[in-house]
Amino acid sequence: MATGAGVRAGIGFASSHADDPFEAMADLVDQLGTEPLAGAVIFCSQHYDRDSLARAINLHSECTTVIGCTSSGELTDAGYDHDSLTVIGFPAADFCMTSHCFDDIDNFDPVAAREIVRALAAQAERDSRRLGGLVNHVALFLVDGLSHREELLTMTIQDALGDIPLIGGSSGDDLAFRQTAIFDGGRFHARAAVVAILSSTRPMHVFKAQHYQPGAAKMVITGAIPHERIVTEINAEPAAAEYLRLAGHAGEELGMEFFAAHPPMVRAGGEYHVRSIQSANADGSLTFYCAIDEGIVLNIGEPVDRIAGMRQLFSDLHARVGEVDRIIAFDCVLNRIDAEQRQISRDVSALYAGNRVIGFNTYGEQYHALHVNQTFSGLAIGR
Repeated sequence: MATGAGVRAGIGFASSHADDPFEAMADLVDQLGTEPLAGAVIFCSQHYDRDSLARAINLHSECTTVIGCTSSGELTDAGYDHDSLTVIGFPAADFCMTSHCFDDIDNFDPVAAREIVRALAAQAERDSRRLGGLVNHVALFLVDGLSHREELLTMTIQDALGDIPLIGGSSGDDLAFRQTAIFDGGRFHARAAVVAILSSTRPMHVFKAQHYQPGAAKMVITGAIPHERIVTEINAEPAAAEYLRLAGHAGEELGMEFFAAHPPMVRAGGEYHVRSIQSANADGSLTFYCAIDEGIVLNIGEPVDRIAGMRQLFSDLHARVGEVDRIIAFDCVLNRIDAEQRQISRDVSALYAGNRVIGFNTYGEQYHALHVNQTFSGLAIGR
């Protein structure tokens, strides 16, 4: 796998909508060209047969570190995209990448994991010396979006990384909520996570933005099953009915569009963070995308001007890293749903395309030591 000849300064990117995974990979390789890569990241629609796709990836990636995951939509040069296979390639002339896969996160051992990540960081430091000059490091983190393990893994791995910032996303499966997967070591893994340290002399900056502010309506979690991320009661009432009463209007029904438009928010560390709802259950409970417990006080979120906020964000990122090569983004699938409901998805897509945003739609995002929801988070890389 390689980047286009003659574009050493550019991060490689390619996307294909071919249904057959071998045709799709051949298409990507043809777009990327011939310059060697330090590593690559692949995001794939869940409609691809994973065993076949793994074989197709391996056919074109000998001696190259390749990580990736399944998605709930992709971010390409067209903005919002879907049913595609996309690849980001980091040219070896400017980057180093080294990775480790935790392939049994149900039995994740924080003590052992810290040692592994510290060794990975030391390896990244050694390998990147060939780049010369002052080297910057960022950890890209992809985790199973149905694992309910993001908080523990993110906090543990960022602690072990020290000053290296972590950024990433939770894998998706187009809102089927059946089987998400992580790609590493030539195959797809369930119940897994992968961390890759990306090193470069180029400027790199991680960021997090959200499109909501806390409203006046409050609710207290009075009944929960924390290990399943299920809330059974809000304000001592059945959870789904009380949430709908506080956030809704007559005639509205609970569903993805409603959850995206009225996200619960919690105050932590002096900031408000979204705690997104995944589903309303037949017994009147709610399942969340993130850790939840009794006693937590939530506000119902209200939208801010997303387009104005995104323009300001991109302006700030350009000021931070100079001319932007690419922005690798982890954009919650609920943001996409809400944009469609508000009929601004075309404007959002145009902003993404105009600012060289690539990435995927997630079931949650990881930023430093936090697992967050309904954010637009990512990594801006300068030229």
